[in-house]
Amino acid sequence: MKGSTEANTEASGATARAATIGLAVAGAVLLASFLVPVLADWDVSARSDMFGVPPLHGFWQAKVGIGTLPAILIAIVGVSRAETWALVWSWRRLLVVSYVAALAWLLALALVDGESGLTRVMTNHHEYLITARSITDVPAMLHEYVERIPNAHPDNWTTHVAGHPPGAILFFIGLVRIGLGADLAAALVVVAVAASIPAATLLTLRRLGLDRGARLAAPFLVLTPAAVFLAVSADALFAAWAAWGLAALATSATARSRRGLVGWGIVAGLLLGWCVMSSYGLPLLGVVCLAVLWLARSWWPLPVAAASASVVVLVFAALGFAWWEAYPVLEQRYWDGIASDRPAAYWMWGNLGALLVSAGPLLGAGLAVTARRHSGQARVLAVLALAGATAVAVADLSRMSKAEVERIWLPFVPWLTLSMALLPGGWRRWGLGLQVGSALLVQHLLYTSW
Repeated sequence: MKGSTEANTEASGATARAATIGLAVAGAVLLASFLVPVLADWDVSARSDMFGVPPLHGFWQAKVGIGTLPAILIAIVGVSRAETWALVWSWRRLLVVSYVAALAWLLALALVDGESGLTRVMTNHHEYLITARSITDVPAMLHEYVERIPNAHPDNWTTHVAGHPPGAILFFIGLVRIGLGADLAAALVVVAVAASIPAATLLTLRRLGLDRGARLAAPFLVLTPAAVFLAVSADALFAAWAAWGLAALATSATARSRRGLVGWGIVAGLLLGWCVMSSYGLPLLGVVCLAVLWLARSWWPLPVAAASASVVVLVFAALGFAWWEAYPVLEQRYWDGIASDRPAAYWMWGNLGALLVSAGPLLGAGLAVTARRHSGQARVLAVLALAGATAVAVADLSRMSKAEVERIWLPFVPWLTLSMALLPGGWRRWGLGLQVGSALLVQHLLYTSW
């Protein structure tokens, strides 16, 4: 018994040391990503103007607003009570509260900037909604989509429309057609969808057999600093579709009947296929998909989901938009534009600074602990977090992600966040405080573009 206690104490001490080192490294990367461009007088083109604050796509703007007090209250209650509640509530109650709390957190942070905190993305001509209102013929749009990507085209698409497959713009066209195309209405739809990400992630964990591990992850998923960017970028939609697609895949892999396996596999494929048709970087979700199936010990859903996702891609191709034809054209526009002015010598690691703002500085500690050997429920959390980290690493090394990753990598953030549930008990409460504190600082000190 004495030997077992000593071994547990030693393991706990090693975990704490790993977390400390990881947090220190994350802090150094985060600090350097902000300071190096300033101290070296290095123009890294975080924005198209001189006011950018690399590694973020924004600028300094201290303010308080109507969302300040609610955000602080949510943070205080969350840090003091969230883990306790998450451990004792029923699963149904936990899922419902996770949605309501996430919705409140998203809205409170956005409203620090007043109503414009919700609507400014919708009024930006580089984004989707303005273009969506001008589309009257969807089949014609799909047929001419690829040819309008290059900057040289006289009627080229705006930045974000050109930079994504048509799934994103089609969602906003749908909102316009059903009467939700006003700036505030569309923004609230995005927030309502984004708030479901924690619940979807928790359902995935539940289907993979987690209980306590999922409950420990819940506060970090809900009170994420990524909320600053989830409200209200379109990438929040991609993150939600991805989370629900993976939840459906986990449900398929653990189904007790063939009907459940096939049915949920089809749903997973449709959602994940839609993700691929919304963002060129989201085929990397395949890494997380494989992790889910491996943890579920079932590969049967793979052909079902793959076939279902392929149907989505092929339907778009039949309607005029072929993903494989569009990507090389987009890549050429990307490198002809601001990407050529963004030095890889900075952004290869500066991207990680932006990720640490979005996912929170505690991510460094979480990933450091994740790299240790785990068993049981901790192993599930570790595998999913490492899958998310692998997807991010591939995106970073490809150099197709240079800047703006605080929003671009949002679909991977929930899975990275799971690593924080592996931290020692003494770390979790103050670690959650660090997370919400960083979110409040970013929202109140910076104007973010999303």
